[in-house]
Amino acid sequence: MPMYSQISKTWQDIFHQKGGDMRTRAVELRKQPAMLRVDRPWRLDRARALGYKAKEGVVVIRMRVSRGGMRKQRPTSGRRPKHMGVLRIKSAVSSQKVAERRAAERHPNMRLLGSYPVWEDGIHAWYECILVDPMHPAIRKDYNYRRTLGIVG
Repeated sequence: MPMYSQISKTWQDIFHQKGGDMRTRAVELRKQPAMLRVDRPWRLDRARALGYKAKEGVVVIRMRVSRGGMRKQRPTSGRRPKHMGVLRIKSAVSSQKVAERRAAERHPNMRLLGSYPVWEDGIHAWYECILVDPMHPAIRKDYNYRRTLGIVG
């Protein structure tokens, strides 16, 4: 069986059992900030399928997004609606798209290649987003990235 198929099968087993070794990683995830740049992706098979390469100019960001229904209860104290946490929550937008949007907003000089789920619990869902710097010399020399990002010249 090819290596990436084995990695994919292992991750499917982890997602279905939701316990064991991943439970200790989930504790670490909850302690980390909502947006964290990581050195290497957890799910190498999904990252490589989206275009990840271990080279300069390619960044992996782990995003935490809140889960649950879109009907958020409004706080009773006096606050601006912007700070209540009830705006910009739309049922038509998936939590994965929200994670991608937040990562792209935070890094305006990068281009988003894609994202994939890493873990979820009752409160949050975590995604790893693959971002590429189109102006980096290593990326501009790579034909595959130039074609994917539409870089001319």
